[in-house]
Amino acid sequence: MSATPQPAPSAAIAGRLVVISGPSGAGKTSVCRALREDPRVEFSVSATTRPIRPGEVEGVDYHFLTQQEFERRLGRGEFLESARYNGNLYGTLRAPMDRALHQGRIFLLEIEVQGTRQLRDKAIPGVYVFVVPPSLEELRRRLVARGANRPDEIEARLRIAQQELQWKHLYDHVVVNDELPRTIAEVRRILGL
Repeated sequence: MSATPQPAPSAAIAGRLVVISGPSGAGKTSVCRALREDPRVEFSVSATTRPIRPGEVEGVDYHFLTQQEFERRLGRGEFLESARYNGNLYGTLRAPMDRALHQGRIFLLEIEVQGTRQLRDKAIPGVYVFVVPPSLEELRRRLVARGANRPDEIEARLRIAQQELQWKHLYDHVVVNDELPRTIAEVRRILGL
C-alpha cells in the first residue's frame, strides 16, 4: 500500500508589502503612524546615516548607522533598497520584511521615491501609495511650521519635492493630503484596513 502524497509546503508569501512615499512634509509619516495602530501592520524601521533628531529613539524611529556601517551592510546585500536623500543614506533591511510577510502580516514601508524605483525595478510585489500635498505653496507652509529646518534646507526639500512629484506614475495610488483625517481614511480604504 502506497502512502498518500502530501502537498509540498507552500512557498507563497502570505502577507503583503505596503509602500508609502511622498515629499518631505506631505504627511506620509502621519499616515504611517495611524496605520501602525492596526495590529496586523508591522512597520519597517529603516536605517539611516542622518543625525538623530530630538525625541527620536534608536531602533524605533530609525536604526542610526555611521556611513561606514551602512556601506558595509549594503555590500553584504542586507538591504532590500537604499537611497541617498538630501545628503544622507537610507535603507530597508531585508530580513524583517521577509519574516513579517511569511507570518502573514502587512509590512509597512515608508521610503523615498528612489527606494520605490529600486523596488519596482526588482518587481517587488506590493501596494504602492504616494501621499502628496495639495500644492507646493502648502508644502512650504508645512515645512516652515514644523520649525525643524533652516530656510536653505526648506528650499532644498521643495526642490526635491518637485523632482519626486514627477515619479508619481510609479505608484498604484496617489492620495492628496489636504486634510489628514480624510487622507488616513482613504489610505485605510485602499488597503482594506
